[in-house]
Amino acid sequence: MSKVEILLASRNKQKLRELAACLRGLDVALVTLDGVADAPVVREDGDTFKENAVKKATEIARATGMLTVADDSGLVVDALGGAPGVRSSRYAGENATDRENNQKLLREMSDVPEELRGARFVCAAAAADPDGLIGVVEGGCEGSIVFEERGGHGFGYDPLFVKADYNKTFAELAPDIKNRVSHRFLAMQKAGLLIESYLAKRESGNKEGTI
Repeated sequence: MSKVEILLASRNKQKLRELAACLRGLDVALVTLDGVADAPVVREDGDTFKENAVKKATEIARATGMLTVADDSGLVVDALGGAPGVRSSRYAGENATDRENNQKLLREMSDVPEELRGARFVCAAAAADPDGLIGVVEGGCEGSIVFEERGGHGFGYDPLFVKADYNKTFAELAPDIKNRVSHRFLAMQKAGLLIESYLAKRESGNKEGTI
């Protein structure tokens, strides 16, 4: 019997690696958007991470007919009133690079003292099938922003974010360590439970419908 396919609704190769690592415990086959013809590009115009995750998951599931998991994540900085927030990937402009976003963040926080540099990574993950939303969950990771980029791993704001109780940025941590403590891991753990429950109910329904 073939495994159930789950579509990971992202084209960001670095993010896909992390999502796949976080869902490794599920007995499913993971598919990416690059492997699905004519998958829609969803405009992420929600006011919250959850709104964007739900919009991506439901629209792509409906368009492709596949069980879909989508996430939206970003950095929330206390001293900047919650920015970059849902605009994390576009902080320095619509087509900004990670480097450009990081440099803008450092400029914006150049006069912020160490004790006021609190921040958190947030990830919302939504699961949907062609009939609609299955559920949406969220994970968070508290920490602070350092004064210069450090480390060569990860992506996005990883070189600037130190998790609480750690002395290394996410970009200085080995990927397997980051994937055990990150906001994305916490959200995807919960999403995995949603999917397991959904698949169990679907299997039960199929058995009840068998003559």
